[in-house]
Amino acid sequence: MRTETYSRSAYSKFIEQVKSSQVQRVTFKPDRIEYCLKPAFGNQQYYTQLDGSIEDLTHLLQSYGVEIAPPENTQTNAETNAGILSLILSLGMLVGAFAWLLKFNNAGGGIGLGMGMGKSNARIYNQGKTGITFADVAGVDEAKQELQEVVDFLTNGEKYRKIGAKIPKGVLLVGPPGTGKTLLAKAVAGEAGVPFLSMSGSEFVELYVGVGASRVRDLFNRAKRQAPCIIFIDELDAIGKTRSGGGPNGGNDEREQTLNQLLTEMDGFNGNEGVIVIAATNRPETLDPALRRPGRFDRQVLVDRPDKIGRIDILKVHVQGVSLGEDVDLKVIAAKSAGFAGADLANLVNEAALMAARNNRQAVLMADFNEAMERVIAGLEKRSRILTPLERQTVAYHEVGHALVGALMPGNSKVSKISIMPRGLGALGYTLQTPETDRFLLLEDELRGQLATLLGGRAAEEIVFGKVSTGASDDIQKATDLAERAVTQYGMSATLGPIAFEKNAAQFLEGGSTRRAISSEVAVEIDRQVKLSIDQAREMALEILRLNRGLLESATQVLLKTEVLEGKILEEILTQVQAPEKLTTWLANG
Repeated sequence: MRTETYSRSAYSKFIEQVKSSQVQRVTFKPDRIEYCLKPAFGNQQYYTQLDGSIEDLTHLLQSYGVEIAPPENTQTNAETNAGILSLILSLGMLVGAFAWLLKFNNAGGGIGLGMGMGKSNARIYNQGKTGITFADVAGVDEAKQELQEVVDFLTNGEKYRKIGAKIPKGVLLVGPPGTGKTLLAKAVAGEAGVPFLSMSGSEFVELYVGVGASRVRDLFNRAKRQAPCIIFIDELDAIGKTRSGGGPNGGNDEREQTLNQLLTEMDGFNGNEGVIVIAATNRPETLDPALRRPGRFDRQVLVDRPDKIGRIDILKVHVQGVSLGEDVDLKVIAAKSAGFAGADLANLVNEAALMAARNNRQAVLMADFNEAMERVIAGLEKRSRILTPLERQTVAYHEVGHALVGALMPGNSKVSKISIMPRGLGALGYTLQTPETDRFLLLEDELRGQLATLLGGRAAEEIVFGKVSTGASDDIQKATDLAERAVTQYGMSATLGPIAFEKNAAQFLEGGSTRRAISSEVAVEIDRQVKLSIDQAREMALEILRLNRGLLESATQVLLKTEVLEGKILEEILTQVQAPEKLTTWLANG
């Protein structure tokens, strides 16, 4: 074999030689560039490394007439055979994967369905094995009574069929979060002793088109095979929202395909004999009308927040297994926890138990429940947050101002505690008002009283310091919202009258109201009425505190020493509050 010797050359020198027409022939190797010079320049041979684009170099060589040799095949036979074998294996794996997808693909689905995505991920509880019965559900007696019919049909269906009655195909549980909708559905399955298939609405929809509809079909097919059976869909609004009927996709997106399939399964040509659908949502106003009509969800069951008797029953359920002290009175706890849902009460009991364990007690005392309630309402106590003397004084006058004004206002709430211990994210102190009875309506004079109470803290700062602080920001926000609702939702404005300028977009969730289309004149009048209500409430709070200036000072000094005012000491202070002469007139007429 002939051996050729090549000398190394810099790439820049190679380019200069090309441009000076010295290079005769260039050969591209896998790891370098070899070239030889023309006979006039000695036929010398060199090699160099590419530094740049090979396309640009090729264009340069062609423009100077340099001969470009074809690349030499440097692969050995073994390397060639290995490359061919690797290519064959890759193609084989690709064909095998494609065949596997075709084999397991569902009818009506995409590629994602071939990987099992079209199968529903329902959790199955066989023959009433949910572990929950109606004995575990308290405080929602009306809802339990409604669902007893479903249980009776599943266990004694023949008596309904003989008389010609038909059980509802679907039961929709609606209510605020935490009231026990999911618990009720499990109790139905536990009482009826039938299979229970549970899924969340968000589990139906995936990235791939057609997956949601396929999962709905699979869920109902599984239920039919096990009939009689209960299907439970939690958070139905995730797939059941009103269809738009337009948009860039023509209103036929993945979520709407899933909803359409659910509508078909619940009331299509194919019957679902023995399959009952129970769904839960706290946003029923967003559901598609076709989903709520009779024949699909025939019955809507309200699962609302419990009243006082219901809260006592719920507390009895949750304190089972908890060691209670002799001073614990569930009736008192239920009275203080107005507005709490079942989940809130469960959390309250657990927080009290944790408090007792943290203090190494053998039983949960009433003091633990009181502390747990304050923690749930106002937040965790921040003993590490050190206030300056001026800040402590300001907070103390502020909270006493709330209490003195609130003591004169109508309604069933009374001031039960004042504290200047920082709690939660931003509360430097708080005044706790507990309702004596459950109330479902707010009268006009009570609304004005709430406005004055909210502004009592800021009014105390004005009287004592001649200026206000940022501590009243939350009070001002609440007062403004309440005054605006009085005008726009409750129709309590003498000039605008009983007209609703806002409509509720959320029945059970906060922040769901939207302003109707109104003229600029009406908007100005709404703002004027809101400001008028707040100004009047502020003036009344100032008048009450000026009249009781001595009591404001003495109560604040006691609070600064003890940091907390409650019980008989607080009652004695509040009984001394004097009412201005025009308070009754203002409450009645504004």
